[in-house]
Amino acid sequence: MTPMLGIRREDKSRWERRAPLAPEHVRQLREQHGVTTVVQPSSIRVFPDAEYRDAGAVIDEDLSSCNLVVAVKEIPTPLLRPGMAYMYFSHTIKGQAHNMPMLRRLVDLGCSLLDHEKVIDDQGRRLVLFGVHAGLAGMIDSLWALGRRLELEGATTPLIRIGQAHTYPSLAAAEEQLREAGRALARDGLPSSLGPVVIGLAGYGNVSRGAQHVVDLLQPHAVAPEELDGLAPGKLYKVVFREEHMVEPAVEGEQFDLQTYFAHPVRFRPTFARFLDHLTVLVNCIYWDARYPRLVTKADLRRLYAQGASPRLRVIGDISCDVDGSVEATVKTTQPDAPVYVFDPQAERAIDGFEGRGPVIMAVDNLPCELPREATLSFGSALAPFIPGAVTADFGSSFDELRLPAELKRALILHRGTLTPGYEYLDSYLR
Repeated sequence: MTPMLGIRREDKSRWERRAPLAPEHVRQLREQHGVTTVVQPSSIRVFPDAEYRDAGAVIDEDLSSCNLVVAVKEIPTPLLRPGMAYMYFSHTIKGQAHNMPMLRRLVDLGCSLLDHEKVIDDQGRRLVLFGVHAGLAGMIDSLWALGRRLELEGATTPLIRIGQAHTYPSLAAAEEQLREAGRALARDGLPSSLGPVVIGLAGYGNVSRGAQHVVDLLQPHAVAPEELDGLAPGKLYKVVFREEHMVEPAVEGEQFDLQTYFAHPVRFRPTFARFLDHLTVLVNCIYWDARYPRLVTKADLRRLYAQGASPRLRVIGDISCDVDGSVEATVKTTQPDAPVYVFDPQAERAIDGFEGRGPVIMAVDNLPCELPREATLSFGSALAPFIPGAVTADFGSSFDELRLPAELKRALILHRGTLTPGYEYLDSYLR
């Protein structure tokens, strides 16, 4: 029997133009592995239906005959079908309350669920991800926000030329605009009244690499966290923070150890607030859950923006975008057509736009969709090698007998409606 793969239409947001696989991946799967792909039609997907059809796909609403259905975002609960195998970002592994009804429905229907986020190698490194493109788009949008905030203050800079990521026809076009801004900054500098303009990035993983690629196009001076005192006014700087700059052992005299921090974060206390007064932009690229200390608290910002103070911090680009998470001022998420708000630390309220006393928060929660073509091509190239093993698997067999590549078996949250051994902890959230 010919293995059949289904690609679901993305409809969670009008901005969601990505797909899990591009037409070129569909063609490769057909020619090299004999996989037939059924693609649901879409009027907004960055790759038109015709391109998938030309690659050998069948365009059809009905995916019920497929061995596996892949998507990017969560599939709405009413559209789930009994006994099907699905693969998408389920956003359930932290017990996210808003997706527990979906997970319960998958259990009730006896479905199998693979999660892109948990496709990892033997060292626990993620293999299928949009992180780099979140970093790319998030930094572009953060620089766009900085240019407009400074203009509102009366300081027009070359940054005002930068648009939001989704306004460019391609990543290459955005990169060229950034290079032009970088050349202007190198030639003319920045108003000395701004002091040193410092862009700080928390984290050094895939998201940070994408963000750093963008800011490096502006030709900043790279400095270490220990060098933030005494920087020259009118110049642009970049600084990257690692875990040892964000936390310290709670017990006096103990030395920082990264593996101890990962294993026992409760033994550490936050220290990042000491850097906030040096930063013009903070870009948050770290993984966070409730076990870890926050990066920036509301109390930190109240102190920074105390009456009479003139803090340098203008923008927080929260690419990680956990509401009430590592950046406590991220009190809501935003969309590309209204991407920012000012967080007033004294009143603890969000004010849409750029005006107000407090930092501008960029909290777009679907940043890769602002670069849909490049994001799809990159993600699909990582996902496609796993598809033959997934689409030929017999999900009707027992978990122990189920033949899946090891990377995919680690990502199997549900098997025939039952939580698999690595995810049984989710039962408490389901109940």
